[in-house]
Amino acid sequence: MQRNRLKTILLEILDYSKIIFFALVVAMFFKNNVAAGALVPSGSMEETVMTGSRIMINRLAYIAEEPQRGDIVAFYYPDDGETLYLKRVMGLPGETIEGIDGYVYINGIKLKNDFTSECMERDFAPFEVPENCYFMLGDNRNNSWDSRYWQNSFVKKEEIIGKAAFTFYPEIKVLE
Repeated sequence: MQRNRLKTILLEILDYSKIIFFALVVAMFFKNNVAAGALVPSGSMEETVMTGSRIMINRLAYIAEEPQRGDIVAFYYPDDGETLYLKRVMGLPGETIEGIDGYVYINGIKLKNDFTSECMERDFAPFEVPENCYFMLGDNRNNSWDSRYWQNSFVKKEEIIGKAAFTFYPEIKVLE
């Protein structure tokens, strides 16, 4: 009787272990291939994404399409290849981007919507965006460490982790 009870307990533990293992495998797959959560550590994207916000990143966003101007993306900082950054795509492959009198220009044409109400205090020289690369700006233009200042000014497409979909803490807000 005692032996049967022990055997039953061990079988139940084995069954629960299989379920837990399967759940962990699914969670790891989801985290590494579908979506990821991240904490925003700086104010470079304020007023759009506030310091301390938690965001959800869609890792599948760029499988079938290319990043577009205005997308908020998570990527690896090109100067170290490790640090996770969150910025807005502003310059697309093949374009020339520059800042003149507080405004962003693409191929010599002033952008009607540069995704921020903040006027840049400093101009920046023209950058020609290479193929398969993107030029990133923070929405908090006067307080953002972005493509204007990096040693390697452009983010390669393969360094982009995904598109920021929404914040889920301290508020739920869709990012556009």
